[in-house]
Amino acid sequence: MEKKYDGFSEKRMHIFGELVRKYWNGNLNSSDDLLALAIEIKEKYGFDDKDIPFIKNHIRVAMGMDPKDDSDFREALDLVRNSKEIGPPVVAKIEGPCEQCSEAHCKGKEVCKYEAHVYKRKKGPVIVNNKCISCGHCVTSCDFGALADKIEFLPVVDLLKEKKVPVYAVVAPAIVGQFGEEISMGQLRTAMKLLGFKDMIEVALFADILTIKEAFEFNHLVKTEADFFLTSCCCPVWFNMTKKNYPEIYAKMSPSVSPMIASGRILKKLYEGSRIVFVAPCIAKKAEIKELGLKGAVDFVLNFRELLEIFKALDIRPETLTGDEKDQASFGGRVYARTGGVSFSVKTVVNRLEPSRLIKLKAKKVHGVTSCKDVLQALSEGRDIHANFIEGMGCEGGCIGGPRTNIPMEKAFRLVNDFGEDSLIMTPFDNLNVMKILKQLGINKIEEIVDNAELAQLLTRD
Repeated sequence: MEKKYDGFSEKRMHIFGELVRKYWNGNLNSSDDLLALAIEIKEKYGFDDKDIPFIKNHIRVAMGMDPKDDSDFREALDLVRNSKEIGPPVVAKIEGPCEQCSEAHCKGKEVCKYEAHVYKRKKGPVIVNNKCISCGHCVTSCDFGALADKIEFLPVVDLLKEKKVPVYAVVAPAIVGQFGEEISMGQLRTAMKLLGFKDMIEVALFADILTIKEAFEFNHLVKTEADFFLTSCCCPVWFNMTKKNYPEIYAKMSPSVSPMIASGRILKKLYEGSRIVFVAPCIAKKAEIKELGLKGAVDFVLNFRELLEIFKALDIRPETLTGDEKDQASFGGRVYARTGGVSFSVKTVVNRLEPSRLIKLKAKKVHGVTSCKDVLQALSEGRDIHANFIEGMGCEGGCIGGPRTNIPMEKAFRLVNDFGEDSLIMTPFDNLNVMKILKQLGINKIEEIVDNAELAQLLTRD
């Protein structure tokens, strides 16, 4: 394998950072400017003239566009400026590296953790999109730039700078510590406001709302020792695996949308005309916002690694900023970021709703694609797994082990737990912010969370 492709993940972030810096400062105005950037990247990393199409395609993908055979930049900037969304597919195949790659590099590698023919190596990777569960593992497994997920920020730049509509950043609970252990959520909120966001909101607040909904659903559906219930919260990998491959088990899954989708739907209901950008450790979330029935709730998704590069490119240093601290979510909502968090949170509410319940919530918590598949297979075969509430998360450790995190999982686990414990709100049931939102939606009692038709439309999959 030629050295110039080695470690391309970091080179790709440099490309993205340069795009952000130039576009933000008004220095990207023509196809010639984009070509100049491609030549700059070629010279910086020792590529050859024949590699220019490869570099151009990575520029296109970093702009949120599909690669092209001729790598033409004509109309590229106009497409970005007029873009209201980034179209599917999320993951793009880019020609070039596979032709230089040795068989030894890919041979024996577990490129697709799902053990299906989603990814297969011929001349290069082939992705079968109707079978792909969007875990993103194939992208992070290839460090030579043959696969890349589209980056959804350049259209956001125009929204932030024009200030015609309010743009809210909604952040996954796994964000804690991702930009420095000593950087508070309040400092990140200030940094996001410097970028032009109206506010930064914890998606854990909407996880609290969905926790209460799923607790009511569990109490309604699990009446005997033989009954069981699958949470649909958080993880699109878990949801897609169940829906696409275990339809008989899918019938036992909660109809709730993820906290991300709930946040977008509710915020757009409360703040008409607003745009929503979700920030996560995940590639699969980019695919989730494009799904039929979910589309329109959230406009763009950024990941932690991309946001770090944005801060660098625009010289925003959160550690130097005064924190705008807010206590928005409960301990339970905040620990959704790690394996077992959903189960813990739902159980606290189930116990509050029915303290004398005879059939107690017994959770099975699995993480990693293989373990998720194993438990679904066991359920489909009728094997007893000694649980009635099943939580699955596609990444090892949960969201803190996502493919686009900035810090090790073990460190993230500690910081997420510490942040959860710092909340003044212990359970979703105690979160007055939840009740404030519900009242704005015309709901006066917590029990109406499952009976109110308008709220059901916001919290349920179409």
